[in-house]
Amino acid sequence: MFTGIIEAIGEVVELTPNNGDISLRVRTGKLDLSDVALGDSIATNGVCLTVVDLPDDGFRADVSRESLSLTTIGQWRTGQPVNLEKALTPTTRLGGHIVSGHVDGIGEVVSRVADARSERFRLRAPAGLARYIAHKGSITIDGTSLTVNKVEGAEFELNIVPHTLAETIMGHYSAGSKVNLEVDVLARYLERLLQGDQAAATDGDITLEFLTENGFNR
Repeated sequence: MFTGIIEAIGEVVELTPNNGDISLRVRTGKLDLSDVALGDSIATNGVCLTVVDLPDDGFRADVSRESLSLTTIGQWRTGQPVNLEKALTPTTRLGGHIVSGHVDGIGEVVSRVADARSERFRLRAPAGLARYIAHKGSITIDGTSLTVNKVEGAEFELNIVPHTLAETIMGHYSAGSKVNLEVDVLARYLERLLQGDQAAATDGDITLEFLTENGFNR
């Protein structure tokens, strides 16, 4: 588990095909790896990766075909900057929100405009994730815990302050940038709980028919 508070910006050093998936090497910059061991987790642009090797300047991880299909990793190139966060501990301050590192889908930056000293970003989520995004709710963008300022259908807006722009890779975003999205885990649990006894007979999604039958859309 993570908090969505980025600790360092790293750099992709190697992307090596390996029997259908990828071996990834990341240079971790200022991230302190003194307490990281093989098997530990590091969120890399919001993707929970397991450390399989610790070269002097960073770590290596294996990226499965499942991760390649659901995240932006398949589009990464050497030299690309990435957000990094080590897994939280019992004494970690929860400065963001609870983040699992399990990416739900890929979003796209629609626009970026200046707003005083901040930057206002508009992003588009996959249609299937739109129902989990709420005004003033939490969302994770490439591993960064952020607050949603506005929602219109599958599009939503974020106001990013200078500190976040400097300490994450958001400063590199422009219209068309693809990003990893993780919705608030509490929204997913709430959806499942609303299904009650019908949960065992469904695929996990709440349909309009379900809401109508149970009086939630009146």
